[in-house]
Amino acid sequence: MDHLEFQDKIAVITGGGHGIGLAAAQAFRAHGARVHVIDQRPGDWFVGDVGDRQTLERFSRQVIGQSGHVDYLINNAPPLMKGIDTCGWEDFTRALTVGVTAPFYLTKLLLPHFARGAAVVNISSSRDRMSQPQTESYTAAKGGISALTHALAMSLAGRVRVNSISPGWINTGSDEITSADALQQPTGRVGTPRDIVEMILFLCSDRAGFITGENITIDGGMTRLMIYHAEHGWSYRAPGDTKGEDA
Repeated sequence: MDHLEFQDKIAVITGGGHGIGLAAAQAFRAHGARVHVIDQRPGDWFVGDVGDRQTLERFSRQVIGQSGHVDYLINNAPPLMKGIDTCGWEDFTRALTVGVTAPFYLTKLLLPHFARGAAVVNISSSRDRMSQPQTESYTAAKGGISALTHALAMSLAGRVRVNSISPGWINTGSDEITSADALQQPTGRVGTPRDIVEMILFLCSDRAGFITGENITIDGGMTRLMIYHAEHGWSYRAPGDTKGEDA
């Protein structure tokens, strides 16, 4: 990829103060783009809650006031993860607001200002098709953003390309994971933010000009791995069974 492929382009990233969002912001800047970030964490960006309508409206006005248009929108801010045992109405609604409503509304706010060849990339999750117990709020939001992606791609056809990425286990910490958690992956390691950022950059580039409405899974092959008892180092333990041991 040309080091300055995105020279003078305008990228907007939600949740851009940490993890995948921060790595994406750094990569776009390294490739010559101007980046607008919103994140709840304190920092040298627009500090605010994407789950608040008025905050999104203020943020979008600032983006357009400073840059005039938008080339790329990366909807990355993560929703709350809580399960049915502890997740109430407010928590579940909050997760859907951050994970689905905010990406929809920010796309709508910026729609009149997208430049020719613009692209939206939504960050979903491999949890949009598979689950652990007690993850309903996060899983529902990620399933929603995957579906929203192809709906927006059809509504914005000819104006903006819209795609999503479904990451698997991405290590956003500073310590390398080398335990069984890594070795169980068909690729032999967990992912890094850079693994996702490379796809974000590709989907925003002209090389992806014939791709829209797609969801691309980047999970080290975990959603393709069929696991049965006593295979791949796994053994089954029934719920409540304290005698057996997990491999």
